Amino acid sequence: MARSTHMKTSMAEVTPDRIVVRGLDLADELIGRTTTAEFFYVLLTGSRPSATQARILDACIVAIGEHGLVPSVQAARMTYACAPEAFQGAVAAGLLGAGSVVLGSSEATARVLKQIVDLAADDDLDGAAKSVLQQLKDQGAAAPGVGHPVHKAGDPRAARLLEFTESLGAQGVHTSALHAMTRAVPLVYGRELPLNVSGAIPAALLDVGFPLRAMKGVPLVGRTMSLVAHLLEEMDSPMGFGLASAAEAAVTYEP
Repeated sequence: MARSTHMKTSMAEVTPDRIVVRGLDLADELIGRTTTAEFFYVLLTGSRPSATQARILDACIVAIGEHGLVPSVQAARMTYACAPEAFQGAVAAGLLGAGSVVLGSSEATARVLKQIVDLAADDDLDGAAKSVLQQLKDQGAAAPGVGHPVHKAGDPRAARLLEFTESLGAQGVHTSALHAMTRAVPLVYGRELPLNVSGAIPAALLDVGFPLRAMKGVPLVGRTMSLVAHLLEEMDSPMGFGLASAAEAAVTYEP
């Protein structure tokens, strides 16, 4: 099959005296006039966000940015300890593990919420949620967006995000689907599991029109900032080799 030689992009055009990003002049229209969250939205969609969209996106990035010495942070610190000349490699090491258990679950929850909304007939979100979760269980999959190894009584980040979106009048059908999903969890899985931040983030963002396919990028952006900060601390207060030694000491060799 012959391949077209015509390629195009809507992202940016760079000339000797001008940089245009998504149709906006970087120097004249964006620098000093656009926040980081707003710029992220512009890059993704080609449009400026509304004030509500920008505030919710900003809140979600802040909510997911930092959560202590999680595996991604440990990977970044240990990588930096071994290769301090490769700062970017250490950041990348911290992002490579973003998947269905850590950081990537916002995307998985977003897809489940969309399924619930699409399946619901006569606004029966509870029935749709139960059906979607039953399919997940039958496939041997866990329900995304619920449960947490630390915040067993409820994730304070999730509660605050939903409170914040409600204060902006921005909650919609995806938040309703999220509540239906949490109600269905004990019916399908046999136990209560509290909502976590990776459940609240996609509900909040989908309700204000954020693109589902870019959902995984939100925790990646937030955690990138956090990883840079952890590596700065690692320079002054090293623990990378200490983390590696602790792991080695905790493991018993069995031939």
